[in-house]
Amino acid sequence: MGILTGYRVLDCSIAMAGPFAAQRLGDLGAEVIKIEPISGEWQRHVSAGGAKGNQINVSFLSLNRNKKSVALNLKSEEGLSVLSDLVKSCDVFLQNYRPGVAKRLGVDYETLSQINKELVYVSISGYGESGPYVDRPGQDMLLQALSGAMLSAGRANQSPIPSGHFLVDAVTAAAASEATIAALLHRERSNEGQLVTINMLDVITTLQMQELSIYTVGKIEQLRSEQPHAHSYIRAPYGIFATKKDFIAIAFPSLKQFGELIGEPSFESYDDEKDSWAHRDEIFAKTQERLLAKTAAEWLALFREHGIWAGEVYGYKELVNDPQIAHNKTFVEYDHPTEGHIKAPGFPYRFSKSPAGVSKGAPLIGEDTRDVLKNLGYTQEKIETLLKSGNVAGK
Repeated sequence: MGILTGYRVLDCSIAMAGPFAAQRLGDLGAEVIKIEPISGEWQRHVSAGGAKGNQINVSFLSLNRNKKSVALNLKSEEGLSVLSDLVKSCDVFLQNYRPGVAKRLGVDYETLSQINKELVYVSISGYGESGPYVDRPGQDMLLQALSGAMLSAGRANQSPIPSGHFLVDAVTAAAASEATIAALLHRERSNEGQLVTINMLDVITTLQMQELSIYTVGKIEQLRSEQPHAHSYIRAPYGIFATKKDFIAIAFPSLKQFGELIGEPSFESYDDEKDSWAHRDEIFAKTQERLLAKTAAEWLALFREHGIWAGEVYGYKELVNDPQIAHNKTFVEYDHPTEGHIKAPGFPYRFSKSPAGVSKGAPLIGEDTRDVLKNLGYTQEKIETLLKSGNVAGK
């Protein structure tokens, strides 16, 4: 039994941030009912990397485990009526519609809180519920670019490089699930629901707590330089370096000790806190030159022997087969009725009394409509009538 067992979540979100947030709640035991259009949620029709799957593409599969699916046309009287009945018995309503869409559909907080005064209503947006950017597309890379984060690493004379994964979506999902649980805790203490708003711009901005404080409080400019440092505010050497074979990651060692190990005597005269930032390009270049003498494995053995912070640079192939990953049971494996055996990232936390788990793989469109409506008290005749209307779909 998970920590959130007994709570019901209506997930009306699409793409990544919202569905991932709802999935995190499902992993913790909540009953998550995904409300999607008759034709299916947007992500069902967009497969990242061309990983289309059999009946469910891998993108949708990865973000929608531990959910039931109910397919409704919310622009119809029948679909909206079913949703209203679901809201009466749910604890959380989560959506990431473009600002204004929820109100036009009649599923905004003001409307639904009249149906269920204890409802926790979670609204995720790209830039906020209002303001000059309200109509901009809330796409991950666009938010990364706007946030300033891309200019904290890399060379000054080269184009900024975005994160290799959907960073803003992922962190927004974590923030939304955290905020949802906090609002549920408030409700347990006060018996009152509330509106919770999260926007991706604020999330990626507040994620840079240290960096932006260095700029706003420390008055230190965010400056990239000639060498590809991994962080504009961290002393050298800090980054990824080529070796005789493979790459290696090195994180701001003591320069005197590090210089002795790699055979660079000039490092002995540098002060770690003062000079290793002021002379970071020179230090980076000399480090890179020295590291070409040995393989990454040889350097790692030496550095670990002397307590230098250094590590491997993995691709997904190496990560999936790493012994620590295996020891931690980082990946979960289960069988899906249409997609076969699934191996996917599991949970970033462990509970000794109420563990997270996978009880259900991602559903087909409307897979659970009949059962959910039956549990709401709908008669078989009413269910069939709704399905025949074309505004409610189910298997």
